[in-house]
Amino acid sequence: MRQTLPPLLEFVVLPAANLAAALGITAILFLAIGVAPGTALGTMIEGAFGSSEGVGYTLYYATSFIFAGLAVAIPFQAGLFNIGGEGQAMVGGIPIALVCLALPGWPWWAVLPLAVAAGMLGGMAWAFVPAILQVRRGSHIVITTIMMNFIASALLTWLLADILKAPGDPSPESVPFADSLALPVWDGTPLNVSFLLALGVAGLAWLLLNHTVWGYELRATGRSAEAARYAAIPAGTVAILAVCLGGACAGLVGINEMMGVLHRLVDNFTAGIGFVGIAVALMGRNHPLGIVLASLLFGALYQGGAELSFDHPRVTRDVVVAIDGLVILFCGALEHVLRRPLAALWAA
Repeated sequence: MRQTLPPLLEFVVLPAANLAAALGITAILFLAIGVAPGTALGTMIEGAFGSSEGVGYTLYYATSFIFAGLAVAIPFQAGLFNIGGEGQAMVGGIPIALVCLALPGWPWWAVLPLAVAAGMLGGMAWAFVPAILQVRRGSHIVITTIMMNFIASALLTWLLADILKAPGDPSPESVPFADSLALPVWDGTPLNVSFLLALGVAGLAWLLLNHTVWGYELRATGRSAEAARYAAIPAGTVAILAVCLGGACAGLVGINEMMGVLHRLVDNFTAGIGFVGIAVALMGRNHPLGIVLASLLFGALYQGGAELSFDHPRVTRDVVVAIDGLVILFCGALEHVLRRPLAALWAA
């Protein structure tokens, strides 16, 4: 039986302990390749937060992770594990690109609301399929969302190869968006106004989950679907809406990646962001504030890891990926390993 911890230990001390354990194993990895752990950690922190450029890149990565984390957290509150954020982000990016391509010359501030709505609708539509299969046919949402990820990747590749591909360009990408549609960036970095959008969406998610009747029904359904039905809560409808809202959040990844940085639709523009969102949601305990903080951590790992591999030739990109994997492992799959010792210390 899982040990119950006070809120401070549950939401602060336990994640910090898991992170510390991951960094401890990382230190051993650094020693094995001949790099001083303290120097490597200092380089990562300096790369992520030591300059305006580093901060800009860190927050840019965190923006997409917030959207991806919310895509997991909202359905999880209803007892459903949505791991289809990657595919939902891909499909959400398609209508965003179509809106941008259809409105050349418009100012970014006029197109942004339309692109946001299009991305949310695209992600919701892709999430609706596994949601309805789960509720109406009993198909496990983990399996169906995995399958939908592959289908979304194939759909995006087909569109870019046969329909939206830029003439004469061998790369699978669309024609560039108009310059007027590029989102304003901060200090020459990829950080753009979609970071504020991500914070706003996280705030709205918190209000929805904790201060609305529907949020109460969603959380009740997650605790016990049978009890929710007994209380006249339409558990099936609530579950479908929860997954679709998660898909809507994933669909907003394209705002940051395409309108903010790429300025075109590119094959695999998500680059695994949807899967990182799973770890972000787990580490953030599926709470919007926790997701924002976990996204900042993973953004720092991405940016700090890039700086580390640049400054230390022995730290290859594979080592950086291994560091990210250790954090995901300890903060995700092994998140409860230290629960019992912490509970024992608290009881003592």
